[in-house]
Amino acid sequence: MTLSNLATILNLAASGDEGGFHPPSINEFFPAPIFEIGSIEFHRIHLVQIVAAAVLIILFLLAARRAKLVPGRGQNVAEMALDFVRVNIAEEILGHNARKYLPMLTTMFFAILAFNITGIIPFLNIAGTSKSSLPIVIALWTFLVYLSSGVKRFGVGGYLKNQLFPPGIPKFLYILITPIEMLQVFLFRPMTLALRLTANMVAGHLLLVLCFTATNFFLFHPSLGMKLLSPVGLTAGLAFTLFEILVAALQAYVFTLLSAVYISMAIEEEH
Repeated sequence: MTLSNLATILNLAASGDEGGFHPPSINEFFPAPIFEIGSIEFHRIHLVQIVAAAVLIILFLLAARRAKLVPGRGQNVAEMALDFVRVNIAEEILGHNARKYLPMLTTMFFAILAFNITGIIPFLNIAGTSKSSLPIVIALWTFLVYLSSGVKRFGVGGYLKNQLFPPGIPKFLYILITPIEMLQVFLFRPMTLALRLTANMVAGHLLLVLCFTATNFFLFHPSLGMKLLSPVGLTAGLAFTLFEILVAALQAYVFTLLSAVYISMAIEEEH
């Protein structure tokens, strides 16, 4: 964490000018491309996503290859993490159907966590999920799985009946309820999954950049009074870094949990 904060400050100090304070903007998420091939652009955030995915794959390959009957410290950590998803998300929500969807939910949880946590990794300093494209892809994965699972179990007609015509309410209310349910099933669920994840990662990154930009500005300001404010900005940056770690894990959990809930709603008789 200290290396991450130092790298951020040094980067800001090297790239900023002495003319004044420049707060972060949405342009943070649209940097100049590293290289271009025709109309295809490769940006820094793509590099961050590749690094996060590669590290995640390597860690799990190492844990799998070194698995022993009597687990060591590293294997214990890996098994505890896997059991967290299996017990607290898959089995808790899906019950006897958990095993079928466990690979998807496990992959989803750790992938989102890895992409989120890059926001505080030294020299990466931006979450791989802070641009909407990746959260949208993962949300569409959830959408396609719960839609196909419901159709496979009940057929197209049965699935639409279960989802769009909730039992236990007066039939005349369907004229109001059914359009709302249709929007919820086919639009709001995947859209809110993607937007929630993106918004949290964008907000976290902007807060960190704001704190460390302010630290840099106060530190190099000619006024002594302004210099004395530099530790305040640094303290706030450290606090928000810890908070960002919590948000990264929490958003991975919420996204995966809601995905399991939506699948459960699709394959159950009533919801």
